[in-house]
Amino acid sequence: MARTQALMIQIATGDPRPISKQIVDAVRMKIATGDLEPGDQLPSVRGLAQQLTINPNTVAKAYAELATEGWLESRQGLGLYVATPRQRLSDAERERRLDDAIQRFLNDVIALDYPPDEVQARLDYEFRALAPKKTA
Repeated sequence: MARTQALMIQIATGDPRPISKQIVDAVRMKIATGDLEPGDQLPSVRGLAQQLTINPNTVAKAYAELATEGWLESRQGLGLYVATPRQRLSDAERERRLDDAIQRFLNDVIALDYPPDEVQARLDYEFRALAPKKTA
């Protein structure tokens, strides 16, 4: 039996990412960490738009992107649900995206002038903080 899941996310007005991208990223993170599980029902477009006080078209755009990527599945007349995990991208595409993400990260972090070992320690800490959620 699917449980309807409140989507506790926040939108940052100062964030350079569009609001729809913030929603996509937040839902992906919740699925990846196990906060949202396969079969969980997401709030309706209108419901999430009211919760976040944003335009419903913005939520619809985010949900459509997540469904296209295979994170969500639409059930006719019932709503949107977290999809069963599967490899969403080819190995080559995953590798390309990882390389791109690392380069963006390095470009952002290099100007902060932290020693590499401190940056690595912070990354390790953040990944460890995510691990208990994912395995629980």
